[in-house]
Amino acid sequence: MLDHVHKKLKSTLDPIGWGPAVKSVAGRAVRNPQAVTAATTEYAGRLVKIPAAATRVFNADDPKPPMPLDPRDRRFSDTAWRENPAYFSLLQSYLATRAYVEELTDAGAGDPLQDGKARQFANLMLDVLAPSNFLWNPGVLTRAFETGGASLLRGARYAVHDVLNRGGLPLKVDSDAFTVGENLAATPGKVVYRNDLIELIQYTPQTEQVHGVPILAAPPWINKYYILDLAPGRSLAEWAVQHGRTVFMLSYRNPDESMRHITMDDYYVNGIAAALDVVEEITGSPKIEVLSICLGGAMAAMAAARAFAVGDKRVTAFTMLNTLLDYSQVGELGLLTDPSTLDLVEFRMRQQGFLSGKEMAGSFDMIRAKDLVFNYWVSRWMKGEKPAAFDILAWNEDSTSMPAEMHSHYLRSLYGRNELAEGLYVLDGQPLNLHDITCDTYVVGAINDHIVPWTSSYQAVNLLGGDVRYVLTNGGHVAGAVNPPGKKVWFKAVGAPDAETGSPLPADPQVWDDAATRYEHSWWEDWTAWSNKRAGELVPPPAMGSAAHPPLEDAPGTYVFS
Repeated sequence: MLDHVHKKLKSTLDPIGWGPAVKSVAGRAVRNPQAVTAATTEYAGRLVKIPAAATRVFNADDPKPPMPLDPRDRRFSDTAWRENPAYFSLLQSYLATRAYVEELTDAGAGDPLQDGKARQFANLMLDVLAPSNFLWNPGVLTRAFETGGASLLRGARYAVHDVLNRGGLPLKVDSDAFTVGENLAATPGKVVYRNDLIELIQYTPQTEQVHGVPILAAPPWINKYYILDLAPGRSLAEWAVQHGRTVFMLSYRNPDESMRHITMDDYYVNGIAAALDVVEEITGSPKIEVLSICLGGAMAAMAAARAFAVGDKRVTAFTMLNTLLDYSQVGELGLLTDPSTLDLVEFRMRQQGFLSGKEMAGSFDMIRAKDLVFNYWVSRWMKGEKPAAFDILAWNEDSTSMPAEMHSHYLRSLYGRNELAEGLYVLDGQPLNLHDITCDTYVVGAINDHIVPWTSSYQAVNLLGGDVRYVLTNGGHVAGAVNPPGKKVWFKAVGAPDAETGSPLPADPQVWDDAATRYEHSWWEDWTAWSNKRAGELVPPPAMGSAAHPPLEDAPGTYVFS
């Protein structure tokens, strides 16, 4: 099993580009002797203190641990890690070693990119070697005792299954609990348009009247569209329909080898541009609101900038969820999009015509291995537990591929050269300037988003030409968007959502954060007030489709299953 894990790590790390960084770890110590000496001395001091602390644990005294325990780290939530002297010593040794390695990598060798890759790799190796990942995990042993060893046998069967059928990564979610079209992507509607790239879904109205301005939802093509139409009660599309809106949704075809030469211009012309025309024809509305997320938000911003540049002002309100427009500060993804790593990615794409969803998912899993790999390694492979039924994980498992030419261009132009923010990007022959987007815009960032850091999504405030309302919410990249009203949700904002004009926002996100007010409810409610304020008068719902675009089949359509 460990040999298989080693091979899996190598196959995943090679395209990420960690190899040169890993080889340089030993050399960086020589180049930073003072930092290494200080870290080594501190490490030795921590190790020396562990036996005395373990003795205090044995005597039920305050252990005064050399390394503080993080109460949020669920790997060590079992009381044995705190109350059993042997487990306490093992955990303290691990935490001290982890801190030592982190201090060495933080010392760096002077190359920010290679230092960052070395830090990523070191974190992965430390996650691999966590004492919770082995059979002596007290939770594993307790479960084995309770089940008479049956949990270990089940876990072994699960591990063999996952090695043979899932490339060695543990199953995260009960895939039998969800069915697309039944309890995912289940909001009633019709496919009213289809070309070789997209299907366009029009959702069935659920109110007697609707606001006159329809919504076109633009999801990313890096995942299936139903992140915006998740399980009933957790679907933003359903929420909007139930609050008096006519909603259309883009659903992209999953690329295969035949689409290797599809470009970003094709995604614009046959994607959002085609959809805008259909929405206008069916509803008769000269005004359209665009709701977008992640990569779909970047494309929607490009389309809006192009439209305003040529005098097309159909987009009268614009919403972006967890979207990058300025790619100068992209967090950990910057370590996966440097030129040498992109060379490796492009080589793999040229071989097969696309980058598979499994390859992308594997890379993201390795960056967050503690939560996305080893959490399930323990629960599934060692405790023999069936995975939970969680709609977000079910959606995340339903991955898509990226066409070679489009994906390479996207990574080079935006992540590599930041052309969109710099005003250098050309879409379908038209140079783009984001400041040309003069409609009101609602921007959402998530506090724990590691794909789109909220301080980076905030840069939309400085790039767009219209009034911007910025909202910071709880959750990460996905949970920040799937954020229905509930007990644990919150958001921060400045000013009221239904004001005629928004409050001027500072250029610095930290200054904004200091001035913002925290509200203990969902941004969905705030967005509804903002959006409906700009959505026109209430009118009878439009027909489902039209003579020019008759309904083709029931939602969720065909492409979502590709």
